[in-house]
Amino acid sequence: MKNLFVGNLDFAATESSIRSLFEQYGTVDRVNVVTDRETGRARGFAFVEMSDSTEADKAISALNGTDMNGRALNVNEARPKTDSGRGGGGGRPGGGGNGGRQRREPRW
Repeated sequence: MKNLFVGNLDFAATESSIRSLFEQYGTVDRVNVVTDRETGRARGFAFVEMSDSTEADKAISALNGTDMNGRALNVNEARPKTDSGRGGGGGRPGGGGNGGRQRREPRW
């Protein structure tokens, strides 16, 4: 099983359009178009899972740099997700939400 990263996608790209593009090179198990949590709009990249490594390598070779809706695709094997050490707490223990900056009183 190989997980492929597909970048520089047109924001109008759909799961089915990506699937049909990759199915030319083998069996596609899953397509995940990444969307913005707040707006639900596509973020311009997706992940494609293919069970056969040889087929996945063919898809990478054939599709990397090719044009899809006026954009040159960036296709490569996805790197495993790493823990960046960033939590959702705004940069300070206990939250805070102001990016770790200390709150200052007004000067006047």
